[in-house]
Order: sequence, then C-alpha cells, then structure tokens
Amino acid sequence: MQTVIIVIHLMLVLGLIGAVLLQKSEGGGLGVGGGGGGGFMSSRGTANLLTRTTAILAAGFFVTSLLLSWLATYNRKPTTIIPTSVPTQQSPATPAPPVSQGGGLLDSLKQADQPQSQPPAAPAPPQSQ
Repeated sequence: MQTVIIVIHLMLVLGLIGAVLLQKSEGGGLGVGGGGGGGFMSSRGTANLLTRTTAILAAGFFVTSLLLSWLATYNRKPTTIIPTSVPTQQSPATPAPPVSQGGGLLDSLKQADQPQSQPPAAPAPPQSQ
C-alpha cells in the first residue's frame, strides 16, 4: 500500500511541477497564455484552468504527504540498544582492590606496562664469524 501511495505522490509532484511551469508569469517565462485571442481557450480561461489544476494537485500532494508520514509512524517498531537477552552472570576471578589502596585504573595500567619481574635485557655484543 505504501508503494502505491508513493507512486501516486510522485505523479502528483510531476503534475504540480508541470502546472506551475505552464502558468503565465509576469516576465513571460514558459507560460502558454500569450497574445492572440483565437485558440483553444482564451488567456483568462487558461489561467483559471491552470490555477484550479494547481490547487487540486497541491491538495493531493498534501494528502499523500500526510498519509505517507502516518504510515511511516504506524509501521515504526520500537528499538533499543540494550540487548533483550539476559547474559548469564559469572563471578569475577579476583576482585579489584579499592581505589584507596592504590588500585586505581592508572595504577593497573602502569603495572601492565612494566615487565613482570624480569630485568631489562642487555644488548648482546656483536659476534664475529
């Protein structure tokens, strides 16, 4: 249903653009309502027809826009970033020491950067063959 309304909406858009471009402007533009009185319709009748057509197309555009926005909110499902499955709780291997005893995050990062009780290795002297 939404696809049908979108197609109708796009057809109304194209018709509205065409109707607006065909109207006579102050500077001439692309308007068809020009000079001579002999033709299908007089310039006054053409202006009235294009004005009515524009109003009808604009009303249709407005209605289809409202329908599409209503369908978009109607089909929307609530989403969440919180996972719905409850993970199994596991007990931590060792509890973290309190911050007052020097167990802060920066201290643990400093300890992780230092080698584990090994003196730094001395560079090996060059060996001849």
